[in-house]
Amino acid sequence: MTISPPRATPLVHPIREVPAVSDAAYLASLKKVTQYYIVTAFLALLIGVLIGPLQALNYGGVNVYEWPIIRNLLGSYYQGLSLHGVLNALVFTQFFISGWMLYLPVRDLGMRINMKFAWFTYIVMTAGLLMAAVPLLLNRATLLYTFYPPMQGDALFYIGAAIMVGSSLFVVGQVVNMWLRWKRENPGKVTPLVAFMSVATWMMWAVASLGIVIEVVALLIPWSLGLVGGVDPLISKTLFWWTGHAIVYFWVLPAYISWYAFLPRHAGGRIVSEPLTRLVFVIFLLNSVPVGIHHQYADPNISNLWKNIHMFLTFLIAVPSLLTAFSVGAALEDAARARGGRGLFGWIGKLPWGNAIFSAQVLAMISFIAGGAGGIVNASSTFSGVVHNTAWIPGHFHITVGTATTLSFMGIALWLIPHLTGKRLPSMKIASASVWTWFIGMMVFALGMHWQGLYGVPRRSQVSAALVETFNDLPIAFPTLLTAISGVILLVSALLYFYVLFRMLLSGRVDNGETAAPIPYSEAISPAGENLATASKLVKATEPLMALWAVALVLVILMYGPVLARMFANMQLVPGWRLY
Repeated sequence: MTISPPRATPLVHPIREVPAVSDAAYLASLKKVTQYYIVTAFLALLIGVLIGPLQALNYGGVNVYEWPIIRNLLGSYYQGLSLHGVLNALVFTQFFISGWMLYLPVRDLGMRINMKFAWFTYIVMTAGLLMAAVPLLLNRATLLYTFYPPMQGDALFYIGAAIMVGSSLFVVGQVVNMWLRWKRENPGKVTPLVAFMSVATWMMWAVASLGIVIEVVALLIPWSLGLVGGVDPLISKTLFWWTGHAIVYFWVLPAYISWYAFLPRHAGGRIVSEPLTRLVFVIFLLNSVPVGIHHQYADPNISNLWKNIHMFLTFLIAVPSLLTAFSVGAALEDAARARGGRGLFGWIGKLPWGNAIFSAQVLAMISFIAGGAGGIVNASSTFSGVVHNTAWIPGHFHITVGTATTLSFMGIALWLIPHLTGKRLPSMKIASASVWTWFIGMMVFALGMHWQGLYGVPRRSQVSAALVETFNDLPIAFPTLLTAISGVILLVSALLYFYVLFRMLLSGRVDNGETAAPIPYSEAISPAGENLATASKLVKATEPLMALWAVALVLVILMYGPVLARMFANMQLVPGWRLY
């Protein structure tokens, strides 16, 4: 179901096989905790996406928040927006990634981890989620996802969010510790590709998460508890964007792991180059975090020098993205030509577009091309002022995390859950329909929102409740209609997908997941090799991840230290505001 037929040509290099696990109880517990992470993630996504069409209809000029049934469920448009953003962008992504990138490196390296600690981490993360959920649901933390002060939420929200996000560092510690043990037990060996990508991503997140952890723990929690009289909004915002932009790569790099290592196998192709793949992840490790100030071009007390440095570093992120587009595109062409594809573009039709596992991830990649182009606009100090805080931004956001990440994870789950549980995907046709309608709906939404943003329609605003005279001079009738239609398409897509997902989860076990849905490793045209002594210079340069991790931390300190020092020297404390 998930793996395309073998290539007609003989393998140049053997496809990697996952190391066997002799302890059945250990493997069952590892799969169970991973399943809990994945299911919790999708439960959060379900709630978030059911609120999503309300947001689309708002920008379509339809004020559904005045409908009695909606008014009884949600206090306001802004509470709905807060729930939608937190559940989809924070909870769904973190739980899925924590399960996905704990399971993959453990299986790839064939190492044992402390399962009691793995379960403890899941329980702590879930407890943090539940704590933060209470004030969100009670309309006591309607902070529009970014929770900028001086808007103040209930202390329980900040404490729960800190516990939830901070617990992801437990996963970082467990994975990095396991990798170091593997290195000690396998001196002179090259880290297998999937484990390498996972470890590099967790290292990047450890550096990236420091900003928001410091903000919440050191500033917002004492402030919300009344232990201090005020907080500096600019310091908080800068710490937020230390994490806030880098988190985009924490969301998308786990999808990259699948695009590189597993997607070629689903198509019947091969990884183009393992050394090049390793370089991509090292660039992200080094350059993902010191870029956040490009979100703050309009903020005072940050010199133009630092804003321009961060802009330049942001543009450099395009390099690994372009390398990925080339590498994965070449892997797909390799697959299509092995299937008989011919011509400059004719090979595209030979790809398995009816396989939802494949099409979800390729459509996600296509959306990321548009998202990357929009990201260059956002990062430019010249163009940012045009689109800043307009509907353009959520339009952009929904084709990055809303499609590139979410749609990839939706496709991955269609083989991962059968692998973990031994249950079968009930209908590939319905799954495929959900994937394509999600892509179409998101593209229509993005077009409508980008279009409105160019005319200055604000983001995070209940524009459907505004006076008609506010926007009647703008030629936005058509993009407004597109945005409303997209909400309906996305609701249909979500219902189709979750029907398939829950029907699969609630069905009986019929297969051995290890054999019926194995981890779909791909063959590599240019492998990294197993021994460092004979590896290429590029492999040798990328293998010392601990040293590269230290360099990444130093770069962040250099890029943020002087900026934050100036802010602390001119600190302006303000009290909290409750606007809801």
